[in-house]
Amino acid sequence: MAKACRYPLNRWAAMVRYCDDGLLEISNNLVENALRGVALGRRNWMFVGSTKGGDASALFYSLAETCRLNGVEPEAWFTDVIERIGNHPINRIDELLPWNWQAVRAIQNLGQAA
Repeated sequence: MAKACRYPLNRWAAMVRYCDDGLLEISNNLVENALRGVALGRRNWMFVGSTKGGDASALFYSLAETCRLNGVEPEAWFTDVIERIGNHPINRIDELLPWNWQAVRAIQNLGQAA
């Protein structure tokens, strides 16, 4: 019983983080549902082949779902970011994140059109 009581107390700061940041959701059900297909198909994907391959696949699926959840077409995002990331200033790397990417591109396109 004591162990069960310590569990939330040890994680209290993380559990109430959403109170400090209005952008955070109370629940991560939306993300879990988005990645459900990955978990269900895990045994069928023989191409992964190793733990590193699995980690890489999980990373790419997570990025693709993050794009979708932010209204960004994943293929367009991956294509643009892969082309630009090598020459992109590290202090502006946030511009390439899916939730910032469309707005930054729109601003850049307006600047080029002017």
